[in-house]
Amino acid sequence: MKRSTLVFSLVKEQSIFMTAVVTVLTFLSVLAFGIALSIGTGVIRWNSEWNKYATIQIINPDNSASVKKILDDNKNKIENVKEISKSEMEQMMRPWVSNGAKINNYLPQMFEIKIKKSADIKILKEQIAPKAKFLTHSSALQSSIAAGWKLFGITAFVLVLILVSIGVCISYISRNIAMLHKHELEILNQVGATDKFIARQMQIIVAKISCIAAFIGFVAATPIIAVILSTAHSARIGLLATLTLSGTDIFALLLLPVLIVVFSVYITKKTTIKILSEN
Repeated sequence: MKRSTLVFSLVKEQSIFMTAVVTVLTFLSVLAFGIALSIGTGVIRWNSEWNKYATIQIINPDNSASVKKILDDNKNKIENVKEISKSEMEQMMRPWVSNGAKINNYLPQMFEIKIKKSADIKILKEQIAPKAKFLTHSSALQSSIAAGWKLFGITAFVLVLILVSIGVCISYISRNIAMLHKHELEILNQVGATDKFIARQMQIIVAKISCIAAFIGFVAATPIIAVILSTAHSARIGLLATLTLSGTDIFALLLLPVLIVVFSVYITKKTTIKILSEN
């Protein structure tokens, strides 16, 4: 008997059931993996985008000239300096303060700066900190970054659970298939077929079903991921707006269905050989 020749196959109901199960689990795993990758990439971009920005708050007006001189002396390190006007500050505080005129005299003089190299932030902070409050945007947004990594961890954990579910389902389905085809397997043993040959039969069947299911699950999940990223980008600002998939992320996403097929075939082999050895 040739190793590539199938001597038995699944009944229609078995094939449909297994295809449906693997399709749904592949769909969920690709969706979870895509979201996890986009969140991880978004958090990294968010952090790298804001670690060059800082806000300077001059509480004491007497220090205004000194701070401006420090900024002038470090022009080679600064890409952009913007002074935030009183009206802009009042507008930013409008959700919390009903009458901006009453607090106008208490608002500090504020500058927003962008540094050419993130390493120079520390140098400027050391010079300005004694005369004004120096707050880097990345440090101010640590809570958002931490929340992003928590979301990444949650989606990664969900992905692991789905992959474990795939392993359990394939193992359970393989066991049931082997038990339902017990008579055929016994005949194969009687005519001299080895356990590896029988396991190979099961692997070929599962590989064909898994390939079809993985393709359907991937195709179904891809547009949903695109919609999620498009919706996130419509926010324009904040962590959501940075969610994206890099070229490496897309390659990893394409590789996931292939790994699911390989994983399914491996689980099928281990389960089938174990059942045959028990008998």
